[in-house]
Amino acid sequence: MSTLEVKDLHVAIHDEEEKTTREILTGVNLTVNTGETHAIMGPNGTGKSTLSETIMGNPAYEVTQGDVLLDGKSILSDTVDTRARAGLFLAMQYPAEIKGITNAEFMRAAVNARRGDDDPISVRAFLKELDKNLETLNMSEEMSERYLNEGFSGGEKKRNEILQLMMIKPKFAILDEIDSGLDIDALQVVAKGVNEMASPDFGTLMITHYQRLLDYIVPDQVHIMMGGRIVKTGDASLAKKLEAEGYSALRDEFGLDVELVDEGVAGRNGDE
Repeated sequence: MSTLEVKDLHVAIHDEEEKTTREILTGVNLTVNTGETHAIMGPNGTGKSTLSETIMGNPAYEVTQGDVLLDGKSILSDTVDTRARAGLFLAMQYPAEIKGITNAEFMRAAVNARRGDDDPISVRAFLKELDKNLETLNMSEEMSERYLNEGFSGGEKKRNEILQLMMIKPKFAILDEIDSGLDIDALQVVAKGVNEMASPDFGTLMITHYQRLLDYIVPDQVHIMMGGRIVKTGDASLAKKLEAEGYSALRDEFGLDVELVDEGVAGRNGDE
């Protein structure tokens, strides 16, 4: 079993124009083990995407306090590629388009980086695995030969992120709003791909606004994030309760002026 642990994490971002620093995460504590599926929900601007980017090592975010540990070892000093080789994967909310490199080339390089120099995947084995996963996600073989995400629709980009996940086979996947902009058919396909990955050697941390994703990928734990920290944790029923009641009761319970927090952070950072 592997463990991803976030301990008392405080994160800030700098505004170069105004020469100010704003704290976004204000003490996040979270533990995810392989074999588990966790979901994080919360209002816009409360730090959900900042958490995912910080775990993955985006240098735009400054850790001012706390730690992120993988199997008990701090990874804060590790580069993004080192974290990826160690078994972390981030399915981004807005995947980038990269000309000049095909999906297949990108994925084979990523798979080999994850496996290490002593255990490269053969072309035959790679293509066999790729064909199987393309079929699972209802993706054509032609998509593997297109440049990475170039000209892809929003739904195609999300499927492509899950295809990469299925090929790379990390220890932990952080899925940042993979349901955003998907219709029901596409959501079911994406969820099918994530569920195919379920095993004692794989853990999932999903960030979402909507209960509907959790109907297809059922979480073991749901965490509600407000004011830059996790304020409540429960099972899958917590998400259904939140869908019905909204965040008002939690604002009152924890004394959070979340609307002001949202406006300040989202306006400068675009964080969701």
